[in-house]
Amino acid sequence: MTLSADARQRIETLLRAHRLVVFMNATPDAPERFFSHKICHLLDGLGLDYAHVDVSRDAMLREQIKAYGGLQAIPQLYLDGKPLGDSDAVERMAGTDELHAALGLPAPDRTPPTVRLTAAAAEFLRGVVRGKGEGTVVDIEVDPQFRGSLRFGPRRKDAIAAEVDGVALQFDLASARRADGLSIDWQDVERGPSLLLSHPRAPVPKPVRWISPAEADARVRAGTLTVVDLRREDERALARLSLPFLSLDEGTHAIRNLPPQAPLAVLCHRGDRCWHGAQHLVQLGHRDVYAVEGGIDAWAADVDASIPRY
Repeated sequence: MTLSADARQRIETLLRAHRLVVFMNATPDAPERFFSHKICHLLDGLGLDYAHVDVSRDAMLREQIKAYGGLQAIPQLYLDGKPLGDSDAVERMAGTDELHAALGLPAPDRTPPTVRLTAAAAEFLRGVVRGKGEGTVVDIEVDPQFRGSLRFGPRRKDAIAAEVDGVALQFDLASARRADGLSIDWQDVERGPSLLLSHPRAPVPKPVRWISPAEADARVRAGTLTVVDLRREDERALARLSLPFLSLDEGTHAIRNLPPQAPLAVLCHRGDRCWHGAQHLVQLGHRDVYAVEGGIDAWAADVDASIPRY
């Protein structure tokens, strides 16, 4: 794409206004895609002030910035009007302290954080790591609100590594500084998330509240609530909700990708499992979680008579 003089001037005006500028999808508070989240997480962890430009709703600017800096990926980070790279390049620079040098900052503290694992969590994590094979470690991320999450992956050369109770952990630079005081527990609760990460500096979440099937139905139809059905597929086949919902068939990945402020309502058979499942979602960092009173049985009786009762 050849840039017009007007397009070049538009971009350069944006770059002159701030030393650090990220061209990204959506905003730092609610990035739409993984890589935009990653670059904001990294910059926030360094305590840097930066401007952002949302290109997700401006297809022309999206293509223009690619042509301007010669980078094809989004997001892109610019420093003093010059491209530093996409999220992967910036992450590599942070891992080798090259980013700090470019910004004129002192080399970062790479001391491993102090993390506590309960005996049950350590046993569970060791078992998963063994099952995934040699070189697998627990990759922990802690966001600016001190909410933790983890996944399993290969060891990264630029990560900050620690070993706790025989479990190999790794952190990106920002997460390592936030992770001091993090605790990880594991609880075997039917169909509920089992690994629980907690931090003393994390905001206190709202308590779980009950919601009636009628109110839940109205809010789902209005687009202000997402239902999470804890039941297994064979159980859902007996009485399936006629509205869109999420399940745990593939784990909690789809739920974790929702913004933490997104309202969730947990559904089970008769309501006895909803409360415990909702509590676990709160402990995972979700802030607005409900348990459906009476479960799908009450939903069939009070809202949708076409749903079979079992």
